[in-house]
Parts: sequence; structure tokens; C-alpha cells
Amino acid sequence: MARASLLFALLAVAATAVAGARAPGTATGPPLAAYGNASSVVRRRAVENGLGRTPQMGWNSWNHFFCQINEEIIRETADALINTGLAKLGYKYVNIDDCWAEPNRDYQGNMVPNKQSFPSGIKALADYVHAKGLKLGVYSDAGTQTCSLRMPGSLDHEEQDVKTFSSWGVDYLKYDNCNNGGRNVVERYTKMSNAIRKYGKNIFFSLCEWGDNNPATWAGGMGNSWRTTGDIADNWNSMTSRADQNDKWASYAGPGGWNDPDMLEVGNGGMTEAEYRSHFSIWALAKAPLLIGCDVRSMSQATKDIISNSEVIAVNQGKYYLPLTFPRYLLPMGFQCSQTTIFITDSLGVQGKKVQSSNGLEVWAGPLTGNRKAVVLWNRQGYQATITAYWSSVGLRASAAVTVRDLWAHSSSSAQGQISASVAPHDCKMYILTPK
Repeated sequence: MARASLLFALLAVAATAVAGARAPGTATGPPLAAYGNASSVVRRRAVENGLGRTPQMGWNSWNHFFCQINEEIIRETADALINTGLAKLGYKYVNIDDCWAEPNRDYQGNMVPNKQSFPSGIKALADYVHAKGLKLGVYSDAGTQTCSLRMPGSLDHEEQDVKTFSSWGVDYLKYDNCNNGGRNVVERYTKMSNAIRKYGKNIFFSLCEWGDNNPATWAGGMGNSWRTTGDIADNWNSMTSRADQNDKWASYAGPGGWNDPDMLEVGNGGMTEAEYRSHFSIWALAKAPLLIGCDVRSMSQATKDIISNSEVIAVNQGKYYLPLTFPRYLLPMGFQCSQTTIFITDSLGVQGKKVQSSNGLEVWAGPLTGNRKAVVLWNRQGYQATITAYWSSVGLRASAAVTVRDLWAHSSSSAQGQISASVAPHDCKMYILTPK
């Protein structure tokens, strides 16, 4: 009886926390004005494969290695994700991008791993990655060849290729859009989606259509994420433009399917530490995939500090932390426990977005469970500036008193009505505001 009572109490607390985030007109104020009724608007049909309940996290080879990849790099990257603690933070997918296959299919029409760079084959690599508790991804293209022109695409070979990928134990498919012969984009991606539903039900389907045909409006019923932008480059202008392009599609994202402004460039050397911190913060707030794009085998401590900030990751992944302690054996299935907290997954899954902008001084915000708000003060100017987030912009009543958690300083304070901070050039401040 005592155990049952504790479980009911725990469930009641969790249910209250989640319900509080959804209840309109509560004491903390109306929903973010920029969203309208974002938590209830559904403009897409989510694919029902049980994957992507939170944005995908992991690593992808392209941004750093481009075509210079081999099985040794992939194995060592998997090792590094474990050894650095990144895997424990949620970085689970190890994704091989373009150039992993031979230029031509075999006599049966099957894709063949490149004999020089992947001599052991993809199946052996998947086994190695799986043994570490990680997942393996590969790349193909909705055209006759991939973007590198070094390997075949999957157009008109969709079922055959998915059968091959499944036989190897592949967990993720990034599907590009090059060399498509001008054929209808929705038809091409639908064919691969149907093949995955039939022969690869455990494969996370990441559409890489570059946002040319507004995939947010049609890809939700096909896959678990869809690119809303062209390829990112490792510079400030590219990163900021991708953030802006992705922002317009915020209402289409949610559990099971996410907007994708492309992979992370943090650690590749083309931006400053402040710019990379902004990059990671905005991607986290926007519920974008967190796919590391640097060489994690040799990353700097500054890079590791950014991509391993568990408080920022929690905003992206929707973890709602409760300051309670329960023995593990008392927790129902689906709950996790540490010595000091329990947490449940935030089913809200609302993408944060830009809510204030004045001459490059911006406030981005999004709702979390428990009537909390995630807020980023982002200075896109080249000079130090004070940025103020007003409660009316972030969805709080003007009189609300809140606890302010600074996710980069890892410190807490209080505020009422607004929050202001002096922000360095191209840098940001990131907070969670919890009504008292």
C-alpha cells in the first residue's frame, strides 16, 4: 500500500506539472502571443513510427570530414561519444553522410560499401556501434546519384535499399535531394517513406530537401525531421540566416517530427566561442536536431563545454525536472531518477521562436511544461548591448514573479515583469523562467 500511495503521489505531481503547461489563462499569463494557441495547433500529420518523440541527437560526418571518411573514423567517433560522456547526455546517433558506398551497385542492384574506406562493411560497423549502446545512420539521396556524385542515389530503388539498410542494422537515414531529374519532390520522398514503413520501421527518416518546397507543410506524415534550409556553413552569417529561415515554420514542429535548420558547426573553427554558444542555444530552443558536426575525438574543452551543457540540452529534449527523490524501485516505467531529482519527458514539444527584435537585439522564447518559459537574449550586433525581455513577449503576466535560472552561468536569481542583461557581441544569455 505504501508503494502504491507513493506512486500515485508521484503521478499526480507529474500530471499537474504537465497539465499546468497546457492550461490556458493560468496565473502565469497567456500563451506566447507569437504562437497563438501553439500547444493545440496541429498543422501536420505526424508519422506514427514511435521515433523522434524529442529532436534527434548525435553526430554526423559531413560538416567536418565531408567525403574523407572511413570506418576507423566512425569507430573512433563512437568511442569518443562514450568516453567524453556525450552519449550519456543523449548523443546517440552516429551518422555516416555522403561517400560511404561504391560508385556502382552490384550485379543484383544492391548498394555496396566502399571497399577501401569501409572494408568491413556497414553491418560490422553497426554491430560495433550498437554494442556501445549507440545507433548508426547512413545517407542516401532521392535522385540517381548523391550530391557528391560518388555513389548511387536511391531513386527507384527505395524498397531494395531499405531492405539492405535494415539487414545491416541501420537506425537512421538522411535522404538528400540532388540529381533528381526534376521529378516531383513529394512523390520521390513519399516512395522512400513508404519503403521505410514497410521494411524499415525502426529507421529514423530525416528528409533533406533543403526547404525549397516548404517541406514543413507536407513532410510531417512522411518522416521524423525535415530540412527547412539549405546547407549550413561554418560562419556567422550562414548560421544566423538558417535560424531565421527555420523560425517561420515553428508551428509545424512537435513530437514525432521536427524542423531541421541543418547540423551543428560548433567546434569546426569558423566562428568564435560566443557565436558557437549562440548557435547551440538557438538550436536547442528551436527544438532543432542536435547533431554534432565537429571531430569529437580532438575537440577543445570550450567546444565540449558548449555541446555538453545539460541544462541547455534539457530545453531541447523537453526534460522536466522535479526536485524529489524516490528509490528507483518505486518509480513506474518511463520515469528516470537520480539521487536528487526525477524527470519526465515534456510532451509539449513546442518550438521556441523569435518574439522580440530591435536592430539586431533579439529575444527568442518558448513554453515548457510547468508553465515555465525558456528565453534567449541574443545580441546579433557587433557591440555590447543591454537586451530586455518583457513578460508580455514571453507569455507571462506583467505581475508574475519568477525564479530565473541562467543556463550558461548555472546560477539562479529572481525577477518580476522583465529581465535584462548586458550581452557581448554575437553572444547570448539563456534562461528558464519558473513562476513562483
